[in-house]
Amino acid sequence: MSVIGIFDSGVGGLSVLRAIRAPLGVPHADLLYFGDNAHIPYGPRPLAEVREFSAAITRFLRAQGAQVIVVACNTASAAALKYLRQTFPTVPFVGMEPAVKPAAEQTQTGVVGVLATPATFQGELFNSVVERFAQSVTVLKQVCPGLVEQIETGKMDTPETEELLRGWVEPMLAQNIDALVLGCTHYPFVIPLLEKICGPAVRVIDPAPAVARQVERVLLNHFRHNENAEGQGGEESGELIYFTSGEPREFERALGQLKIERRKVRRVKWERVEISIIR
Repeated sequence: MSVIGIFDSGVGGLSVLRAIRAPLGVPHADLLYFGDNAHIPYGPRPLAEVREFSAAITRFLRAQGAQVIVVACNTASAAALKYLRQTFPTVPFVGMEPAVKPAAEQTQTGVVGVLATPATFQGELFNSVVERFAQSVTVLKQVCPGLVEQIETGKMDTPETEELLRGWVEPMLAQNIDALVLGCTHYPFVIPLLEKICGPAVRVIDPAPAVARQVERVLLNHFRHNENAEGQGGEESGELIYFTSGEPREFERALGQLKIERRKVRRVKWERVEISIIR
């Protein structure tokens, strides 16, 4: 049975876990999910600090048996993915890339919007994607301060959250966007509100299904080239274990509110740059 490690600053990466766990994703794999709720949000943090967190979490997930690591956080992908691949050269990584390419390919108006954190917009990854795939379109960038915290506390469908979203999205609608890219793994949990605000003429793009397909490809490639690895197993549903550096009860509450498969949540603690399970 293959083992996939997934991490995010909090519960946002659960949108990626949901896609990986789906029938058309990778249902046969064991999944280890790490929510670094003690350090959320990553967006305003220095890139070097996010890299340090990401490396420590990778070491922890590897120690728990993860063979492939999914960086289910746009901020961490922007800040640390290149560094992680250099630091752990034998580990397959799958990161989050803002879905600017499909938006640029399908736009009819020539204007697309992107919602993301400041760190994602500052990273080389975002600029590279825009340069490669979106030179012929206008890309409107919008940061969303406070939205991660709204989602972490279960306020996905409140008047306050809708007001925040309208303040960010309506100026882009006025500039005639017809695609809205979600550049943070937390944001898919407010897709219903975004679709209500945008209307049917605007496509809201969740990258999670594409990430799940990439995980499948990476797993197949990993086992094809690793003679010592065990096979992937059948199509039965694999194990699912959650870890959080925050409060397990709060994480369990979030699982319920987000309608994500519930399992026992294990608490971990940070000791400088090392992580251990609280027994």
